[in-house]
Amino acid sequence: MPVTLEEFEKIYEGAIEDPGQAPLGLFKQAYEGAVIATSYAEILLDQALRTHGPEAPVAYPDTAYYLPVITALSGEKVTKLGELVPILNRMREQIREELTFENARLAGEATLYAAEIIEALRYLEGIGTHPEPWTGFLPDPVVRRYGIKLVDWTIPGQAVILGRARTSKDAAKLVSELMGKGFMIFASDEIIEQLIEEDVKLGIDYIVFPLGAFTQIIHAVNYALRAGLAFGGIPPGQREEARDYQRRRVRAFVLHLGELDEVKIAAHFGAIFLGFPVITDQVVPEQLKDWWVSHPDYEDMVAYAMELRGIKLTTTRIDIPLNFGPAFEGETIRKEDVHVEMGGGRSVAFELCRMVGPEDIKDGRIEVFGPEIDAFKEGDRVPFGLIVEIYGRKMQEDFEGVLERRIHYFINYAEGLWHVAQRDLAWMRVSREAFRKGFRFRHFGELLIAKFKEEFPAIVDRVQVKIYTEEAKVRELAREARAKYHARDERMRGLTDEAVEEFYSCLLCQSFAPNHACIITPERVGLCGAVTWLDGKASFEINPTGPNRPIVKGPAIDEVKGMWPNVNDAVRVATNGHLQEVNIYTLMDRPMTSCGCFEAIMAILPEANGIMITTREHKGSTPCGMTFSTLAGMVGGGVQTPGFMGIGRSYIVSRKFITADGGLARVVWMPRELKDFLRADLVARAQELGLGEDFIDKIADESVGETVEAILPYLEEKGHPALSMPSLI
Repeated sequence: MPVTLEEFEKIYEGAIEDPGQAPLGLFKQAYEGAVIATSYAEILLDQALRTHGPEAPVAYPDTAYYLPVITALSGEKVTKLGELVPILNRMREQIREELTFENARLAGEATLYAAEIIEALRYLEGIGTHPEPWTGFLPDPVVRRYGIKLVDWTIPGQAVILGRARTSKDAAKLVSELMGKGFMIFASDEIIEQLIEEDVKLGIDYIVFPLGAFTQIIHAVNYALRAGLAFGGIPPGQREEARDYQRRRVRAFVLHLGELDEVKIAAHFGAIFLGFPVITDQVVPEQLKDWWVSHPDYEDMVAYAMELRGIKLTTTRIDIPLNFGPAFEGETIRKEDVHVEMGGGRSVAFELCRMVGPEDIKDGRIEVFGPEIDAFKEGDRVPFGLIVEIYGRKMQEDFEGVLERRIHYFINYAEGLWHVAQRDLAWMRVSREAFRKGFRFRHFGELLIAKFKEEFPAIVDRVQVKIYTEEAKVRELAREARAKYHARDERMRGLTDEAVEEFYSCLLCQSFAPNHACIITPERVGLCGAVTWLDGKASFEINPTGPNRPIVKGPAIDEVKGMWPNVNDAVRVATNGHLQEVNIYTLMDRPMTSCGCFEAIMAILPEANGIMITTREHKGSTPCGMTFSTLAGMVGGGVQTPGFMGIGRSYIVSRKFITADGGLARVVWMPRELKDFLRADLVARAQELGLGEDFIDKIADESVGETVEAILPYLEEKGHPALSMPSLI
C-alpha cells in the first residue's frame, strides 16, 4: 500500500541516519545554486519588464495549465509578465542559509520556479521553440497522448537524464536500455548531441524527449505536474497533494552524467522535493541515502535507479533480434527505410486470432508456409497471412476479437516493425535496419506467443502461430477470415444496451483519476476508445479483481437519460462518494465523468442549439472558443461538467449517442480529420436516423470556421436540423 505523506516525510528524515553526519557541503551548494538561479531569473525578468511592460502576455504553447509548475504548486494562473515579480520574490525569501535537508529542498523548489520563469521568458522573446528533434515545452496533447500508458504503468516510469555521458556510445547504450524497458525519457544538455551522433531515435513518437539546454529540464517537471492536474484530479495550488501524487504515481528518477555545479545540485534538490531520487556518475565525497547518490558504473546504472525508485518489471524475455518496448509504438517507417511491406492495399494480407481445441495445437509452434523474408527483394510487397491460434481452458469465442486487437500493439512495440489497422485491412512494414539485425517472419511468432502468454495468463494456456506468404493461399485463407469477421460483427450488432443484463465499470484510470469511473455498455465504448463491452467482459473473466467489474442493470430510474440505481451505487462506491449519480445518454444532466484519456470532447454550442466535437489531433481553436487542451482541463480528473464530456470516437456513431439530447442531429461542428475518419459510419447512421445521406456535409468543420459567428451562416444555408430542434438548455 502507498505510504502517507506523513510517512513519506519520515522517509526523508531517515535519509540522514546520523544528524552529525549530514552532508552540509551538498546543502550549502543547494543554497548557493538556488541564489544563483533565482538571481539570474530576476535579471532576465527585469530586462523583460523594461522591454515589454508588465501587461505583456506570458504563456507556454497549447496548454490549459498556464505555467504548470507555478499552477500546480501555488495555484497562481500567470498570464501577464508583471505577475511573476511577487512570485519570484516569494521564492527568494524561502531560500534559507541554515544548512538542513528541509531548507535544501525548499531551495530546490525555488530553483524549479526560477527555471520555469526563465523558460517562460524565452517563449515571450520567441526563442523557446526549437527545430526537430529538440522539443522544448511539451504541449498538453503530448501529456494526454501517453496518459493511458502512464495510468496502467505500461510506461513503468520516467527517466530524466541531463549532462554529458563519458562517451556518446555510453549515452546511446543507457538510453537504448531505458527504451527497451519502456521508460519515458527526458533529456537535456550535451547528452542530446551525443545521442544524435549515435543515431538514437529521438522525439515524441519514441517517448524520448530531447528538451534542450540545461534550464529546459524544467519541462520534464511541468510535464509530471500536469499529469497530476489532468489525471489525478488534484486542484491547482494543492502543493502537498501534488508532491504526494508525484511520489506515488509519477515514478521518476534523475540520472546526472558529468560535471556538477551549484545550480545543478540545487535543481537536483528540486527533484528530491517532488520525491524523485538523483543518481550521479561522479565520485563525490558526500551522499544522501536513497536520495542523492553516486553510482559511476554505467553497466547497471539503470537497474540501480529502478531499485532506488522501487520500479520492478516482470516482463518476459522475447527471443527476437530487436529492441522491444512501448517507446517504439509511435515509430514511423518511411518508404525509403522499408525492406518489405505487407497489406495496406499494396498486397493481400490479413490477421486472425482464433480459439482451437487442445488436440489442434502444439504450444510454441511457429510455422511459415511460403518464402521467408530473406527470399524477397528489398522493396517487395509481400502477400501475408497471420493466424494466431489459442487454446485455454477459460478461453471463449467472444475473446477472439479482443485478443486479435492486441496484435497491433505487440508488433508495434518492436523497433523496426510497423503495424496499422487490423483484420484484412492490416498494413505492416519491416525496416531495412530490422532485417539487417536478423529479423525474419518467424520472429512475429516469437513475439506474439510471448506477449499473449505474458499478458493473458488466465485464459491463454497454449499459443501457436501460422504465417503464410504464398499469394494463392493467403487469398484463400483471407476469405475464411472475412467470414469469421462477419460473424463477429453480427454478434456485436446484436449486443445492444437493452439486450444485456449487465454493464461493466472500468477503473483502469483510477490510479491517476481517483474520482472517475467509466461505465461501458455495448453501445458506449470507454472514453479512451480502447475498452469495449466485450473487452470489459473478457477483462473480468481474466481477472475478477481487475479494473472491469460487472454491474447488473436492474430496473431503470430514467430509461431516456439512462440512469439506473445499480449503476449509481457502483459509481458512488468506485469514486469514494465523489460521484453520486450519472446519466449514460445525455451530456446535459449529470453526465459521465472523464479521466483525461478521452479521444474527443463534446461541448454545447447554445447559439447553434447543438454541440461541437473536437479531438486531440485538432490543434486549432473551436467554436466554443477553446482549444482541445483548454477543454480537457475543464472535463478531466473526474469532474462532472454538464454540457461538456469526454468520449471515445466510435461513440459518435453509436445508436445510443446522447439520445436524450437529440443524438447525432445535434452535431454542428467537428474537425475535418474526425469527419473523414468516421465518414462511412456517419453516413450510414445519418441515413438510419432519417437525416439524409448529405447530413455529413451539413456539419461544419475548420474549413468553414472556428467560431460560432463563422459557422452559423453555413448551418443556416445547409438547413442543419439542430437549428429547428427543441432548445438544449
